[in-house]
Amino acid sequence: MNEADVRAIVMETLIEQERVRRSDIDAVVVKTVATILTSFGIEEGDRNELRADFQHLRRWRKSVEQAQNYTFKAAITVIATGLIGAIWLGIKATLGR
Repeated sequence: MNEADVRAIVMETLIEQERVRRSDIDAVVVKTVATILTSFGIEEGDRNELRADFQHLRRWRKSVEQAQNYTFKAAITVIATGLIGAIWLGIKATLGR
C-alpha cells in the first residue's frame, strides 16, 4: 500500500464520518423541532393547517399595514386641504376688504 492509497482511505473515512455526523445532526434537529411544536400543542399532522394559519396571519398583517398607509395618506390629504382652504379664505377676506 502506498501513500496515495492511504490518503484515499483516510479521505473516504473522513467523508463517511462527516456524512454520519450530518445525518445525526439532522435527526436531532427534526426531533427537537417536533418536540417544540408538540409542546405548543401542534401535532406533526397539523403542518398543513399551521402553514395555512401563518399564511392567513401574513395576509392579515399586510392588509392592516395597507389600511394604516391609506389612513395616513387620507389624514395628510385632509390636513393639506384644510390648510389650503384656510389660506384661500384668508386671501379672499383680505382682498374683499
